[in-house]
Amino acid sequence: MLLIKQKKNQINNKGGIVIKRILISVNVMGSAGPLRFVVNEEEIVASVIDMALKSYAREGRLPVLGSDLNDFFLYVAGSDALSTWETIGSHGARNFMLCKKPPQEKTTPEDARGNSTISRRGSGSWKSWINKSSLLKIH
Repeated sequence: MLLIKQKKNQINNKGGIVIKRILISVNVMGSAGPLRFVVNEEEIVASVIDMALKSYAREGRLPVLGSDLNDFFLYVAGSDALSTWETIGSHGARNFMLCKKPPQEKTTPEDARGNSTISRRGSGSWKSWINKSSLLKIH
């Protein structure tokens, strides 16, 4: 029996077009190494971000990112952020960068006038608290 392997993007036996699958690497800002997985070339960017976040969480990587795909941008090297409705294969790239969107500051009318509604007591750092408490015990 002779098996013939089809090339990608050829027409299959039923006359339909075979969708090309590609291996992509997604680098996450602050993480040790890239995520690598196979996706369909016609997959939209939003689903690729979702797959990357799930894979990242499944592997237990740090820093913890969260799971909301609307909080992230996917970049191609030397390009602006991709739209979430673009297909992943539209740029012909295989290496991507996943970055968290900067937090948007919410201003209230009180904050706009300069009145702070929340005030902080001290620096809030547990390291500084330990240092201060250990200095008090030594004397």
